[in-house]
Amino acid sequence: MGRIKQGLNYLFAKPKTEKIEEVKLFLTKEEYKIFIDMDNYDKVHSIGVYEKVKKDNILNRDEKYLKLALLHDCGKERVCLLTRVKKVLVGDKQLDMHPKSGYKKIKEIDLELANLILNHHGLDGDRKLKRFQEIDDES
Repeated sequence: MGRIKQGLNYLFAKPKTEKIEEVKLFLTKEEYKIFIDMDNYDKVHSIGVYEKVKKDNILNRDEKYLKLALLHDCGKERVCLLTRVKKVLVGDKQLDMHPKSGYKKIKEIDLELANLILNHHGLDGDRKLKRFQEIDDES
């Protein structure tokens, strides 16, 4: 059922205007430009992760993790539903490279945030990064 919901979200999801305004106030202009260029599906997903990070006792006071929530998938570019389905079934090199692509986009703006983006799927993260991964996986 979860994958069907993801497919429907990909086709029909659109971020709420008030959430976009909140993101615009929180991120820097450079970060916001990267966020707003993301696919609607990834924006909706990232806002959902952001909302959960804001409520999390481990991460909610760390601005880098709040920004990570919004920008962690910025390297995915705009990929079609078929590519996303392929990723789930057999893997997809383009999507597997999204942390590295996101790192490249953010590194000149905020190197610490870029490193978090690069490692947000890594297995050897610290306590905070592991908690972020759990939130991302359940969102």
